[in-house]
Amino acid sequence: MRSILEELKQRDLLKQFTNEEKILNAQNEGAGVYCGFDPTADSLHVGHLIQIINLKRFKDFGFAPIAILGGATGMIGDPSFKSEERSLLTLEQVGKNVDGIKRQLNFLIPDINVINNNDWLGKMSLIDFLREIGKDFNLAYLLAKENIASRIEKGLSITEFSYTMLQGYDFFRLYEDQKCWMQIGGSDQWGNITSGTDYIASRVGRENSKACGITMNLLTKKDGVKFGKTESGAIWLDKDKTSEYEFYQFFVNQDDEDCEKLFKFLTTLPVDEINLIKEEHAKEPFKRIMQKRLAQEVTTFVHGTEGLAKAEKVTEALFSGDLMQLDKSELLATINSMPKIQVKGNLEIIDLIVESKIASSKREARELLNEGAISINNNNTFEENTIVDEKLFTVDNFIFIKKGKKKYFVVEII
Repeated sequence: MRSILEELKQRDLLKQFTNEEKILNAQNEGAGVYCGFDPTADSLHVGHLIQIINLKRFKDFGFAPIAILGGATGMIGDPSFKSEERSLLTLEQVGKNVDGIKRQLNFLIPDINVINNNDWLGKMSLIDFLREIGKDFNLAYLLAKENIASRIEKGLSITEFSYTMLQGYDFFRLYEDQKCWMQIGGSDQWGNITSGTDYIASRVGRENSKACGITMNLLTKKDGVKFGKTESGAIWLDKDKTSEYEFYQFFVNQDDEDCEKLFKFLTTLPVDEINLIKEEHAKEPFKRIMQKRLAQEVTTFVHGTEGLAKAEKVTEALFSGDLMQLDKSELLATINSMPKIQVKGNLEIIDLIVESKIASSKREARELLNEGAISINNNNTFEENTIVDEKLFTVDNFIFIKKGKKKYFVVEII
């Protein structure tokens, strides 16, 4: 079997690693590999996908995947390259978030070992922390770490300053209890990961330590913007926060120049197969072959084959204009993914079209109606004085209006 390092290099994922010999030994021994997730919300989002896929990737290369949920450290906040202190969450908020993320991870990687670091850190007193952990961290060593040094001038509390020590202790506990010899993370986690390998070496002896770490390149778009940031906010992995259709469309709408990197980072497809998809796409780029295949792969991973089928059904309904084939939940999911225009009810349809800014004037609205260019619920024959009431509602108090062949508007009747 190829080494995991070769796989990461081929995918342009590899940023830094501590010790190649120890990494290869961990792979050969089927050791544990872990990544941490801070429970700042009750769902992960697409920005977390790279590390979730990496845990799956490491599993395919013989490692035992472990996810640490920061039930304790999440109440503090990681200072790594953040511009300011995080708002502190309550214990109840963190507990709810941990439960939500654990369900997601167990679905995405069924045999993953999900562990809450509050199981040990929550039982530790301040004196225990100072004696057990603090004595093994030199102040000069911590201040030299880039993720801490970058915050010193702007202000860094003792609370967040302690984060890297607690994460180092997490690694030690997994090393001792779970045969976990490796930690992975984004490139911004290098300081925290090396705190763990160094702390383990101080506990078991540097010559005896099998601990190692790898960081991955951060996933950014061609313009340098961090992947997953949109004007409307995060793209969540929870279908109740971001519908399967919205999730699918997010990937369908990616730029050609970003697709190859997204394939390498967010799927386990072999690089040779990715290159073939790229070649096929180049012949007829207007068909968006790369985008559609990418959306299929990632949506299937996150939402399963049923979620993909649902996303493709909504996509086809919008393309064909036959929205009435969708059930209520699918219609509402589609509505939630689109901007909405609020208009008062019981207007004549010609006034509704103008107030919704579908047309700029009554004259234009009249022309659209006469040409049959306005369609509501598969009907495009309306008198201009037709009253818009619940008989025209598509679902609940929403009306889907199609202008021409492809342009859709969602009007919310208030």
